[in-house]
Amino acid sequence: MKMIDEFKQFAMRGNVIDMAVGIIIGGAFGKIVSSAVSDIVMPPIGLLVGGVNFTDLKITLKDQITDAAGAVLNPAVTLNYGNFIQVTFDFIIIAFAIFLMIKMMNNLNRKKVEAPSVPPTPPPPPADIQLLTEIRDLLKKEK
Repeated sequence: MKMIDEFKQFAMRGNVIDMAVGIIIGGAFGKIVSSAVSDIVMPPIGLLVGGVNFTDLKITLKDQITDAAGAVLNPAVTLNYGNFIQVTFDFIIIAFAIFLMIKMMNNLNRKKVEAPSVPPTPPPPPADIQLLTEIRDLLKKEK
């Protein structure tokens, strides 16, 4: 029972919950960026390089084997380097987007720290110091 209580305490800490939320949002953000790259960015690039769809680029190491009826007995063995290029573009764009978000958050935090603040008022002097100050002021007046 003690282990369950320890796990519950661990799981309910703010950091663990924040991390879980970050992972979920990061996964969704990754899907959005992947779609943006594959559906918006890569088609124009493919058009510029001659109408190539990067995910279709591959090197066939061994052709597929089919029987007389056309059924595939052994599938082809391929190196799908086009898919690798696509995933690399996805990674670069996601990394750049995260870099921009972190940079923006750091700028906002820096502005909070640099914001002018009212200097704190000094604490009042102790009673004996106040009494000595009053005596000094009275002696100055008598002279």
